[in-house]
Amino acid sequence: MKLLFCCESYWPHRGGVQEVMRQIAERMAAAGHHVDVATSVHPKRRVQRHNGVNIHGFDIRGNLVTGICGEVDSYRKFLTSFDGDAILIKAAQQWSFDALWPVVDQIKARKVFVPCGFSSFYEPSFKDYFQQLPDILKKFDHLVFYAERYRDIDFARANGITHFSIIPNGASEIEFGRQRRQDGRLREELGIPKTDLVLLTVGAPVNAKGHETVAEAFARADTNGRGATLILNGNWPPPGVRWRADHFRAVLHRFRSLNSIRKGVRLFREAGVNGVIDRLFPKPPDERTRVIELPHKAAPDMEIAATNLPVPAPVRKTVLRVDLPRSKVVDAFFESDLFVFASKVEYSPLVLFESAAAGTPFLTVPAGNAAEIVRWTGGGWLCPAEADDRGYINVSPDVLAREIEMGIRSPDRLRALGEAGHQAWRERFTWHKITQSYERVLRGETVMSPLQSEPAEGMVDR
Repeated sequence: MKLLFCCESYWPHRGGVQEVMRQIAERMAAAGHHVDVATSVHPKRRVQRHNGVNIHGFDIRGNLVTGICGEVDSYRKFLTSFDGDAILIKAAQQWSFDALWPVVDQIKARKVFVPCGFSSFYEPSFKDYFQQLPDILKKFDHLVFYAERYRDIDFARANGITHFSIIPNGASEIEFGRQRRQDGRLREELGIPKTDLVLLTVGAPVNAKGHETVAEAFARADTNGRGATLILNGNWPPPGVRWRADHFRAVLHRFRSLNSIRKGVRLFREAGVNGVIDRLFPKPPDERTRVIELPHKAAPDMEIAATNLPVPAPVRKTVLRVDLPRSKVVDAFFESDLFVFASKVEYSPLVLFESAAAGTPFLTVPAGNAAEIVRWTGGGWLCPAEADDRGYINVSPDVLAREIEMGIRSPDRLRALGEAGHQAWRERFTWHKITQSYERVLRGETVMSPLQSEPAEGMVDR
């Protein structure tokens, strides 16, 4: 088949949307299909072909609510002149989908759309957008949802749309196909003691993925007498970008209440460390304050800042704020004892599937369809949390800390969860298996969901 994939951003940009599209596109290309991707330009993209996929960059920004600007006419012409078999478009509320509304009837190829959760569904500014959306969705030949029950699929059902399939997310068998191991190499590179309990969270942007909440819960949690390290991986602000003073004050206030051991929290940035210390601490930091420098053998783009939390001796907690290259992120999944996820907004988080693939148990808030992923994989458990009137998840650090403690005190349960998650992933949630489902959708064939043995509700094309 000759295929065109459309998404707001693509390799080398990192993120969930980009990873899903890259995994599917590259596997389709490896299977012999001709695959093009229409996406945004990227300053670090030096080639127009990557792993068998042709990449077409357009200088376009925005959506129908905030306004779309850039090479919109060129993009629309590219779509309407495409003479291939099928077009797959990923995510509403962004330009690669919104810009085609006026020309959707002119597209000749089979049109497949992945709504991707409707993150702004409850935002007042998107009210008109979602009032118009049903008519647009009905012009597509097929829709793909990641969840059995969520706001996007419920929206489709409520508007009489039945031509859809449910295809879950997954994790790469290429990256996670090895045996679970904890060989200590990543620990050595990051300066983590061999005896430490290791917790991990991964996500970008960090302000929406709950990194601060996880760090606060980690600080409050009783680690049952063990030293512990929390790895916070994400796209942290670049050098020279300052956090707001009120943010620092709030964090200082929260952590001061933990105990009476010498004043302050050790918060560092990639640059300007001395200036930050001078502004935050009236006295010099004590001997436990440090910034970890990587060994020379470590990847050059691995940036680390460390926070040693003031906890009663002899237990020592360390927080590593890192932006690891992808290979090291995968290593971190394998090396960790527990993955903790406190994201404020999600659709179907890849990191939960990746944790299951690594055989690492996970603790997650009920963001997106996390509850379904818990049920599908058996690889983790839910932390109670509330959603506000716009659907954003807010979890109490105290509640999250108690759940972390429960996991730490039940190593046998953690081991069983990790084994169950890994087995479920191998059987149903590898990208190889999931790509086969997408291939059938793009061909116009009936799709057998990896979640069940019979075609799911709505899996018949109109």
